[in-house]
Amino acid sequence: MGTATSADATLIVGNCQAGVQLASTLRELGDTAPIILVGEEPHLPYQRPALSKAFLKGEATAASLTFRTPEWFVRENIELVTGEQITDISRDADGGTAVGAGGRVFPFARLALTTGATPRRLALPGADLAGVCYLRDADQAASLHRSLGSAGSVAVIGGGFIGLEVATAARAAGKQVTIIEAAPRLVGRAVGETTSDFYLQAHRRRGTTVLLNAGIVRIAGENGRVTGVELAGGTTVPADVVVIGVGVLPRTELAERLGLEVSNGVVVDSRAVASDGVTVAAGDCANTPNPFTADYGNGNLRLESVQNAVEQAKTAARSLLGLEADYRTVPWFWSDQGDLTLQIAGLSAGHDSTVLRGDPESEKFAVLYYREGRIIAADCVNTPRDFMAVRNALTRGLNIPPEAAADLGRTLKESAVPRVPA
Repeated sequence: MGTATSADATLIVGNCQAGVQLASTLRELGDTAPIILVGEEPHLPYQRPALSKAFLKGEATAASLTFRTPEWFVRENIELVTGEQITDISRDADGGTAVGAGGRVFPFARLALTTGATPRRLALPGADLAGVCYLRDADQAASLHRSLGSAGSVAVIGGGFIGLEVATAARAAGKQVTIIEAAPRLVGRAVGETTSDFYLQAHRRRGTTVLLNAGIVRIAGENGRVTGVELAGGTTVPADVVVIGVGVLPRTELAERLGLEVSNGVVVDSRAVASDGVTVAAGDCANTPNPFTADYGNGNLRLESVQNAVEQAKTAARSLLGLEADYRTVPWFWSDQGDLTLQIAGLSAGHDSTVLRGDPESEKFAVLYYREGRIIAADCVNTPRDFMAVRNALTRGLNIPPEAAADLGRTLKESAVPRVPA
């Protein structure tokens, strides 16, 4: 994509969803200064969520997941540098310099960190055996896809969204699948007990073995290759492939080198500006104030979602251009697990009551979360209209009273009313 650098350039470190969106938004807002987008992977920037879904099922390729064509980057005068890791960086109020592992120097006037996150590793005996996989990038997904082809049994360590999505793909491919979760319930950090229990029963109904409260002693193997997962108590789960999906850690190495405040990510304000007042950060690496958590506990939150990456990147771009910026978008998430689509609007942490709308046995229902009578979130399984109604209500500052939400004869959209001031 060229090798020119410019001291008046915007340097974006991380060519993920947030990085591409930030570059695109700068151009949409009329910015004509040079933009350099640098990423460690050798691929064109691509969509990560599909790696645990369509990609593993063979329904998508790396090429089909790319955000933009090479021609788009040329047309927008965005220099895309792939396969380059930034190893050193320094700056002052007027700009700075970054250095790549290959020795290339990148002078810049404005800096954005969209460095994303990396899989949390398990320090277990046997974790380095062949057949033990993580899933975060395209190369890891391709390796896992190849491994699944010849596997008869698969153990998934971690019952979060990635673990459940991988289990779904492996089961669809005819594999014997076991999910091993250390906590007492699945996706416990993201959903409430009703939704969590539903997914436990749904996966078991579909033939997946799910083990909760499961301690792991080691990953067993023979001749350098995995054969199973040994649990506390002596039981061994047979496995030709072991997938570890126990969360991610934000990439903050460069932020720390710059002396920025770091706490579960790069700490930024509502404008996506870091503690030095000039660097911006967005996406999975950024810990930002969120208006939907401000009235209970800590108002800062690091979110891992496409929606957050996109909206925060737009905010960061405006900040770099000196425009008014304030990130206040309602958080939302989704997880496709075969014929089960979960959509989450808002943040349910801190709720004091719930309303169940529909019957989980039908695999079509919604759980609405309330705090002091005000709706704050919803888990919606195969009910997209309920999801959109709650998301729109939260966006517009409306309430859906609990008694109205429980009435299946009314839609949630028509039940939304102005909030009564607290």
